[in-house]
Amino acid sequence: MSTFPACIIQEPEEQYHARSRAAEYLSSHRLADFRRSPYRYYASLTSEEETPDKPEFLIGRAAHCLILERMAAFQERYIVSDGPTNERTGKPYGKDSKAYHDWLSVQPTRNIISTADYAEMLLMQKNVLEHEEIYALLDAGRYGVAEGVVRAEIEGVPCQIRMDWFAPEIGIIDLKTCRDIDFFSKDVRDYGYILQMAFYRAVLREATGGVIAPCHLIAVDKTEFHIAGYGMIPEAELDFAEKINMAAIRRLKECCEKNEWATGYERKMVFTMSNY
Repeated sequence: MSTFPACIIQEPEEQYHARSRAAEYLSSHRLADFRRSPYRYYASLTSEEETPDKPEFLIGRAAHCLILERMAAFQERYIVSDGPTNERTGKPYGKDSKAYHDWLSVQPTRNIISTADYAEMLLMQKNVLEHEEIYALLDAGRYGVAEGVVRAEIEGVPCQIRMDWFAPEIGIIDLKTCRDIDFFSKDVRDYGYILQMAFYRAVLREATGGVIAPCHLIAVDKTEFHIAGYGMIPEAELDFAEKINMAAIRRLKECCEKNEWATGYERKMVFTMSNY
């Protein structure tokens, strides 16, 4: 793959994650919700309540921006500050205080990163970019793009992906933060990362008319050392994961047609000592 696919577009993150998009396009996360429980998928999709933006999600997005898009992009979207200082104590006001909320209301952006979180992100960025082989994936003079969006139909279902990084000569790269890199292989299994990357690969293949992109994972941990590492997912594993995804998409279409959404717990469970 030597040319940059025209199907890759860039759009604001809030536009990609808008509820209207979620209703129109299937994402890897929505498909994971469906595999877990069709009813939970349907309930979350039809709920009128907005999903709260957890602090850890904001920190994760900011870390991705700093590491993959570098400092200029980070400074456009985020402010590093601990907020107003309590003159009596000399310490920042708590985030639940009126003083903090008053200060927050007049900021040009509400994407506020604390100085402690920012210091941690800088160390993560340093360790990722100083890893020679990871740097070769992300840079090395190759033309790549962060947060590239692709949309295509899979099994007749409109789907969308937002790739952390894509380069024609390298393929798809996803950056993950993890608690401890020693256990990242367990995270790959527990969080369905191979299924996610197989979905990305399939959507990109459909949009490009047959391009099969290699898939890589970069991990940086949250220990005090913030160690970075990377790996490539074998094609055979992606092929197997794609079969699971395709079967789930076909079940999703059937649920939509029948308007029947099972919880996944309709049958009796059997408990044995092997559960321990």
